Amino acid sequence: MLMNPRPDPSPSAHDRTYRGLRSRIMHGEIPPGEALTLRGIGKEYGVSMTPAREAVRRLVAEGALTLSASGRVATPDLSNERIEELAALRALIEVELASRALPRAHLALIDRLQTINAAIGERVDQQDAVGYIRTNLEFHRTLYLRAQAPAMLAMAETVWLQLGPTMAKLYGRMRRREAPHYHRHIIAALRAGDEPGLRLAVRTDVTQGLRMLVS
Repeated sequence: MLMNPRPDPSPSAHDRTYRGLRSRIMHGEIPPGEALTLRGIGKEYGVSMTPAREAVRRLVAEGALTLSASGRVATPDLSNERIEELAALRALIEVELASRALPRAHLALIDRLQTINAAIGERVDQQDAVGYIRTNLEFHRTLYLRAQAPAMLAMAETVWLQLGPTMAKLYGRMRRREAPHYHRHIIAALRAGDEPGLRLAVRTDVTQGLRMLVS
């Protein structure tokens, strides 16, 4: 009789480290160009060098971290051209996701989006940049899940991940005083079943802030 081997604890340690670091990068907790070390990552997440190394390898592959020829690991400090490229990707992917979500946008979804948008306003009042970015992405993810297009949503999340550190810098420049008003346009278009209005509102919302950084 064959015995099942004892599970190797390292994959769960690696996955926990990967997900924790990925979340921090996506939500702007680490500024652009900040160097990271395997030792520091291991200490933060209570893991050995191997899970830390595997997490970094995955994040480098996703474009969330950069790895220089000398072995330096850092969050990306994006050029203007790269910001423009990622803004264009957001406009393409997220507009399509919103359009696909529209036929499945029920009243409970719209109510949920209004609640999230109110929470965004609270983060602005608290001057909580990380909370703002996290809640803003929750708004978009909640809508896009209704598109039932998981591959497309995964692509959008990869773009968010690469932009995370830059989004924190953008928040500081914009000095927000209220939740993004284009979110209200998105909600209104969903309620009215207005696809052209929804596409315009999403496209403007996901690009207008980023283009401030390259102007």
